[in-house]
Amino acid sequence: MKKGFIKKLIANQYTVVDDITKTEVICQARGKFRYMKVDEDSAFNKQLTKRTKLDTKFIQVSPKVGDNVYYDDKEDQVFITEILPRKNDLVRPDVANVDQVLLVFSAVNPDFSFHLLDMFLIIMNQEHLTPVLVISKIDLIDLETLNQLKEDLKYYEKIGYNVYYVNSKQRIGIDVLTNIFKHKITVLAGQTGVGKSTLLNALMPELRLKTQEISKALGRGKHTTRHTELYNYNEGYIVDTPGFSKIEFKIFYEENLKLYYKDFEKYQEDCKFKNKCNHVHEPGCAVKKAYEDGEILASRYELYVDFFNQIKDQKSKY
Repeated sequence: MKKGFIKKLIANQYTVVDDITKTEVICQARGKFRYMKVDEDSAFNKQLTKRTKLDTKFIQVSPKVGDNVYYDDKEDQVFITEILPRKNDLVRPDVANVDQVLLVFSAVNPDFSFHLLDMFLIIMNQEHLTPVLVISKIDLIDLETLNQLKEDLKYYEKIGYNVYYVNSKQRIGIDVLTNIFKHKITVLAGQTGVGKSTLLNALMPELRLKTQEISKALGRGKHTTRHTELYNYNEGYIVDTPGFSKIEFKIFYEENLKLYYKDFEKYQEDCKFKNKCNHVHEPGCAVKKAYEDGEILASRYELYVDFFNQIKDQKSKY
Protein backbone atom coordinates (compact mmCIF):
# COMPACT_ATOMS: atom_id res chain seq x y z
CA MET A 1 0.00 0.00 0.00
CA LYS A 2 1.09 3.56 -0.68
CA LYS A 3 0.20 6.68 1.29
CA GLY A 4 -0.85 10.10 0.05
CA PHE A 5 -3.43 12.82 0.46
CA ILE A 6 -6.39 13.82 -1.68
CA LYS A 7 -5.84 17.07 -3.54
CA LYS A 8 -8.88 17.10 -5.82
CA LEU A 9 -12.26 15.43 -6.18
CA ILE A 10 -14.12 15.68 -9.46
CA ALA A 11 -16.82 13.36 -10.83
CA ASN A 12 -16.02 10.64 -8.24
CA GLN A 13 -12.37 10.60 -9.23
CA TYR A 14 -9.80 11.44 -6.56
CA THR A 15 -6.43 13.02 -7.34
CA VAL A 16 -4.02 11.71 -4.69
CA VAL A 17 -0.56 13.23 -4.13
CA ASP A 18 1.87 10.49 -3.10
CA ASP A 19 3.68 11.28 0.17
CA ILE A 20 7.08 10.12 -1.07
CA THR A 21 7.22 10.76 -4.82
CA LYS A 22 4.86 13.81 -4.77
CA THR A 23 3.37 12.54 -8.03
CA GLU A 24 -0.38 12.77 -8.64
CA VAL A 25 -2.41 9.57 -9.05
CA ILE A 26 -6.06 9.30 -10.15
CA CYS A 27 -7.93 6.95 -7.78
CA GLN A 28 -11.40 5.66 -7.13
CA ALA A 29 -12.89 4.73 -3.76
CA ARG A 30 -13.75 1.15 -2.93
CA GLY A 31 -17.42 0.52 -2.17
CA LYS A 32 -16.70 -0.48 1.43
CA PHE A 33 -16.20 3.18 2.33
CA ARG A 34 -19.92 3.76 2.03
CA TYR A 35 -20.40 2.20 5.47
CA MET A 36 -17.66 1.87 8.06
CA LYS A 37 -17.75 0.52 11.59
CA VAL A 38 -16.53 3.24 13.93
CA ASP A 39 -16.09 3.24 17.70
CA GLU A 40 -17.05 6.06 20.04
CA ASP A 41 -13.55 7.59 19.94
CA SER A 42 -13.29 7.62 16.14
CA ALA A 43 -12.60 10.92 14.37
CA PHE A 44 -15.46 10.03 12.00
CA ASN A 45 -18.00 9.76 14.83
CA LYS A 46 -19.85 13.00 15.57
CA GLN A 47 -22.69 13.83 17.93
CA LEU A 48 -25.57 15.16 15.83
CA THR A 49 -28.20 15.81 18.50
CA LYS A 50 -28.39 16.01 22.28
CA ARG A 51 -29.99 12.56 22.40
CA THR A 52 -27.51 10.68 20.21
CA LYS A 53 -24.64 8.84 21.87
CA LEU A 54 -21.14 8.41 20.55
CA ASP A 55 -21.20 4.62 20.63
CA THR A 56 -19.90 2.01 18.19
CA LYS A 57 -21.96 2.03 15.00
CA PHE A 58 -21.89 1.79 11.23
CA ILE A 59 -21.85 5.14 9.44
CA GLN A 60 -21.51 6.29 5.86
CA VAL A 61 -18.06 7.68 5.13
CA SER A 62 -16.62 8.87 1.83
CA PRO A 63 -13.12 10.16 1.13
CA LYS A 64 -12.87 13.91 0.73
CA VAL A 65 -10.31 16.50 -0.29
CA GLY A 66 -7.65 16.86 2.41
CA ASP A 67 -7.94 13.24 3.58
CA ASN A 68 -4.78 11.25 4.22
CA VAL A 69 -5.29 7.84 2.62
CA TYR A 70 -3.70 4.55 1.66
CA TYR A 71 -4.09 3.51 -1.97
CA ASP A 72 -3.36 0.40 -4.02
CA ASP A 73 -1.92 0.80 -7.52
CA LYS A 74 -1.06 -2.86 -8.17
CA GLU A 75 -4.00 -3.30 -10.53
CA ASP A 76 -4.99 -1.40 -13.68
CA GLN A 77 -7.47 0.64 -11.67
CA VAL A 78 -6.10 2.47 -8.62
CA PHE A 79 -8.23 2.29 -5.47
CA ILE A 80 -8.21 4.17 -2.17
CA THR A 81 -8.17 1.41 0.45
CA GLU A 82 -8.23 3.29 3.75
CA ILE A 83 -9.03 6.75 5.05
CA LEU A 84 -6.83 7.78 7.98
CA PRO A 85 -8.39 9.58 10.99
CA ARG A 86 -9.28 13.25 10.41
CA LYS A 87 -8.22 16.03 12.77
CA ASN A 88 -11.21 18.05 11.52
CA ASP A 89 -13.99 17.72 8.98
CA LEU A 90 -15.71 20.67 7.32
CA VAL A 91 -18.92 20.46 5.33
CA ARG A 92 -18.85 23.72 3.45
CA PRO A 93 -16.29 23.76 1.93
CA ASP A 94 -16.17 19.96 1.90
CA VAL A 95 -12.58 19.57 3.10
CA ALA A 96 -10.82 17.60 5.85
CA ASN A 97 -7.61 18.19 7.84
CA VAL A 98 -7.60 21.95 7.40
CA ASP A 99 -4.78 23.72 9.28
CA GLN A 100 -6.05 27.27 9.30
CA VAL A 101 -9.03 29.36 8.29
CA LEU A 102 -8.81 32.94 7.08
CA LEU A 103 -11.81 34.54 8.75
CA VAL A 104 -12.60 37.47 6.47
CA PHE A 105 -14.61 40.38 7.86
CA SER A 106 -15.22 43.68 6.12
CA ALA A 107 -14.80 46.93 8.00
CA VAL A 108 -17.99 48.14 6.31
CA ASN A 109 -20.58 46.89 3.75
CA PRO A 110 -21.45 44.69 5.61
CA ASP A 111 -20.44 46.26 8.90
CA PHE A 112 -17.99 44.42 11.12
CA SER A 113 -19.79 42.04 13.50
CA PHE A 114 -18.33 40.87 16.82
CA HIS A 115 -21.32 38.53 17.09
CA LEU A 116 -20.25 36.67 13.94
CA LEU A 117 -16.60 36.81 14.93
CA ASP A 118 -17.20 35.10 18.27
CA MET A 119 -19.50 32.50 16.65
CA PHE A 120 -16.77 31.67 14.12
CA LEU A 121 -14.14 31.42 16.86
CA ILE A 122 -16.29 28.94 18.82
CA ILE A 123 -16.62 26.76 15.71
CA MET A 124 -12.90 27.02 14.95
CA ASN A 125 -12.10 25.85 18.48
CA GLN A 126 -14.59 22.99 18.20
CA GLU A 127 -12.96 21.82 14.96
CA HIS A 128 -9.37 22.34 16.20
CA LEU A 129 -8.71 24.95 13.53
CA THR A 130 -6.35 27.90 13.72
CA PRO A 131 -8.19 31.11 12.78
CA VAL A 132 -6.47 34.09 11.16
CA LEU A 133 -8.54 37.29 11.18
CA VAL A 134 -8.49 39.37 7.98
CA ILE A 135 -10.26 42.74 7.93
CA SER A 136 -11.06 43.86 4.38
CA LYS A 137 -12.34 47.10 2.78
CA ILE A 138 -10.30 49.28 5.14
CA ASP A 139 -10.28 51.97 2.44
CA LEU A 140 -14.09 52.38 2.71
CA ILE A 141 -14.20 53.40 6.38
CA ASP A 142 -13.26 56.68 8.06
CA LEU A 143 -10.03 56.74 10.05
CA GLU A 144 -11.66 57.29 13.44
CA THR A 145 -13.97 54.28 13.08
CA LEU A 146 -11.12 52.14 11.75
CA ASN A 147 -8.91 53.08 14.69
CA GLN A 148 -11.67 52.16 17.15
CA LEU A 149 -12.11 48.79 15.45
CA LYS A 150 -8.35 48.20 15.63
CA GLU A 151 -8.39 49.12 19.31
CA ASP A 152 -11.14 46.56 20.05
CA LEU A 153 -9.42 43.90 17.97
CA LYS A 154 -6.21 44.38 19.97
CA TYR A 155 -7.99 42.31 22.63
CA TYR A 156 -8.16 39.36 20.21
CA GLU A 157 -4.48 39.84 19.34
CA LYS A 158 -3.68 39.83 23.06
CA ILE A 159 -5.37 36.44 23.52
CA GLY A 160 -3.45 34.91 20.64
CA TYR A 161 -5.21 35.59 17.33
CA ASN A 162 -3.38 37.14 14.38
CA VAL A 163 -5.20 40.07 12.76
CA TYR A 164 -4.42 41.51 9.31
CA TYR A 165 -5.89 44.58 7.59
CA VAL A 166 -6.13 44.54 3.79
CA ASN A 167 -7.36 46.47 0.79
CA SER A 168 -7.45 43.66 -1.77
CA LYS A 169 -8.14 45.81 -4.83
CA GLN A 170 -5.03 47.93 -4.22
CA ARG A 171 -3.11 44.94 -2.79
CA ILE A 172 -2.49 46.75 0.50
CA GLY A 173 -1.54 44.19 3.15
CA ILE A 174 -1.54 41.26 0.68
CA ASP A 175 2.24 40.77 0.70
CA VAL A 176 2.24 40.24 4.47
CA LEU A 177 -0.52 37.64 4.16
CA THR A 178 1.37 35.53 1.62
CA ASN A 179 3.82 34.34 4.28
CA ILE A 180 1.28 32.45 6.41
CA PHE A 181 0.43 29.61 3.99
CA LYS A 182 3.63 27.52 4.12
CA HIS A 183 3.02 23.80 4.82
CA LYS A 184 -0.66 24.46 5.61
CA ILE A 185 -4.08 23.75 4.10
CA THR A 186 -6.03 27.02 4.25
CA VAL A 187 -9.66 27.87 3.55
CA LEU A 188 -11.51 31.17 3.59
CA ALA A 189 -14.64 31.85 5.63
CA GLY A 190 -16.84 34.86 6.11
CA GLN A 191 -20.19 36.50 5.62
CA THR A 192 -21.42 37.00 2.06
CA GLY A 193 -20.12 40.25 0.62
CA VAL A 194 -17.06 40.71 2.82
CA GLY A 195 -14.66 40.32 -0.10
CA LYS A 196 -13.53 36.70 0.07
CA SER A 197 -13.39 36.29 -3.71
CA THR A 198 -11.58 39.61 -4.15
CA LEU A 199 -9.01 38.54 -1.55
CA LEU A 200 -8.57 35.13 -3.17
CA ASN A 201 -8.03 36.74 -6.58
CA ALA A 202 -5.50 39.17 -5.08
CA LEU A 203 -3.59 36.25 -3.59
CA MET A 204 -3.88 34.06 -6.69
CA PRO A 205 -4.72 36.03 -9.85
CA GLU A 206 -4.30 32.85 -11.91
CA LEU A 207 -7.00 31.07 -9.89
CA ARG A 208 -9.85 32.84 -11.67
CA LEU A 209 -8.59 31.51 -15.00
CA LYS A 210 -8.31 27.96 -13.63
CA THR A 211 -11.81 27.95 -12.17
CA GLN A 212 -13.25 29.35 -15.40
CA GLU A 213 -11.59 26.52 -17.33
CA ILE A 214 -13.05 23.95 -14.93
CA SER A 215 -16.53 25.48 -15.20
CA LYS A 216 -16.41 25.23 -18.99
CA ALA A 217 -15.15 21.67 -18.85
CA LEU A 218 -17.88 20.56 -16.46
CA GLY A 219 -20.67 22.56 -18.04
CA ARG A 220 -22.25 25.44 -16.15
CA GLY A 221 -25.37 24.74 -14.16
CA LYS A 222 -24.66 21.03 -13.63
CA HIS A 223 -25.08 20.56 -9.91
CA THR A 224 -24.63 16.80 -9.98
CA THR A 225 -20.84 17.03 -10.44
CA ARG A 226 -18.82 17.53 -7.28
CA HIS A 227 -15.66 19.55 -7.60
CA THR A 228 -13.38 20.53 -4.74
CA GLU A 229 -9.71 21.27 -5.25
CA LEU A 230 -6.65 22.42 -3.33
CA TYR A 231 -4.26 24.68 -5.21
CA ASN A 232 -0.55 24.94 -4.50
CA TYR A 233 0.26 28.31 -2.99
CA ASN A 234 3.52 29.43 -1.33
CA GLU A 235 4.51 25.88 -0.33
CA GLY A 236 1.03 25.18 1.02
CA TYR A 237 -2.49 24.67 -0.30
CA ILE A 238 -5.46 27.00 -0.52
CA VAL A 239 -9.05 25.97 -1.23
CA ASP A 240 -10.60 27.56 -4.30
CA THR A 241 -14.03 28.00 -2.67
CA PRO A 242 -14.99 31.29 -0.95
CA GLY A 243 -15.99 29.29 2.14
CA PHE A 244 -19.08 29.35 4.34
CA SER A 245 -21.72 32.07 4.58
CA LYS A 246 -24.28 30.63 7.02
CA ILE A 247 -22.84 29.37 10.30
CA GLU A 248 -24.16 27.79 13.46
CA PHE A 249 -22.37 26.01 16.25
CA LYS A 250 -23.49 22.68 17.67
CA ILE A 251 -23.20 22.74 21.44
CA PHE A 252 -25.76 20.66 23.29
CA TYR A 253 -24.93 21.50 26.89
CA GLU A 254 -24.52 25.10 28.01
CA GLU A 255 -21.80 24.19 30.52
CA ASN A 256 -19.55 23.18 27.60
CA LEU A 257 -19.54 26.67 26.03
CA LYS A 258 -16.77 27.97 28.30
CA LEU A 259 -14.42 25.30 26.92
CA TYR A 260 -14.13 27.36 23.72
CA TYR A 261 -13.15 30.64 25.43
CA LYS A 262 -9.43 30.36 26.06
CA ASP A 263 -9.31 33.91 27.44
CA PHE A 264 -11.52 32.83 30.36
CA GLU A 265 -9.16 30.09 31.49
CA LYS A 266 -6.70 32.22 33.45
CA TYR A 267 -9.50 33.62 35.60
CA GLN A 268 -11.35 30.34 36.19
CA GLU A 269 -9.01 29.12 38.97
CA ASP A 270 -10.06 32.17 41.00
CA CYS A 271 -13.78 31.43 40.59
CA LYS A 272 -15.50 30.30 43.79
CA PHE A 273 -16.69 27.11 42.06
CA LYS A 274 -13.51 26.65 39.97
CA ASN A 275 -14.15 24.67 36.74
CA LYS A 276 -17.81 24.14 37.66
CA CYS A 277 -18.48 27.86 37.29
CA ASN A 278 -20.32 28.77 34.07
CA HIS A 279 -19.45 32.49 34.47
CA VAL A 280 -23.07 33.64 34.24
CA HIS A 281 -25.10 33.62 37.47
CA GLU A 282 -22.65 32.14 39.96
CA PRO A 283 -21.43 34.19 42.96
CA GLY A 284 -17.69 34.75 43.30
CA CYS A 285 -17.05 34.44 39.55
CA ALA A 286 -13.62 35.80 38.59
CA VAL A 287 -14.57 35.95 34.88
CA LYS A 288 -17.51 38.26 35.62
CA LYS A 289 -15.23 40.41 37.77
CA ALA A 290 -12.67 40.61 34.94
CA TYR A 291 -15.48 41.75 32.63
CA GLU A 292 -16.62 44.38 35.13
CA ASP A 293 -13.01 45.57 35.55
CA GLY A 294 -12.56 45.90 31.78
CA GLU A 295 -10.01 43.09 31.52
CA ILE A 296 -12.32 41.08 29.22
CA LEU A 297 -13.74 42.88 26.19
CA ALA A 298 -17.32 43.85 27.06
CA SER A 299 -18.87 42.63 23.79
CA ARG A 300 -17.12 39.28 24.10
CA TYR A 301 -18.45 38.49 27.59
CA GLU A 302 -21.95 39.83 26.81
CA LEU A 303 -22.16 37.68 23.68
CA TYR A 304 -20.94 34.70 25.72
CA VAL A 305 -23.92 35.15 28.05
CA ASP A 306 -26.26 35.41 25.03
CA PHE A 307 -24.85 32.22 23.50
CA PHE A 308 -25.07 30.46 26.89
CA ASN A 309 -28.75 31.31 27.21
CA GLN A 310 -29.47 30.27 23.61
CA ILE A 311 -27.97 26.83 24.24
CA LYS A 312 -29.80 26.52 27.55
CA ASP A 313 -33.14 27.38 25.93
CA GLN A 314 -32.79 25.20 22.84
CA LYS A 315 -35.16 22.25 22.55
CA SER A 316 -33.70 18.77 22.57
CA LYS A 317 -33.78 17.09 19.15
CA TYR A 318 -34.49 13.40 18.82
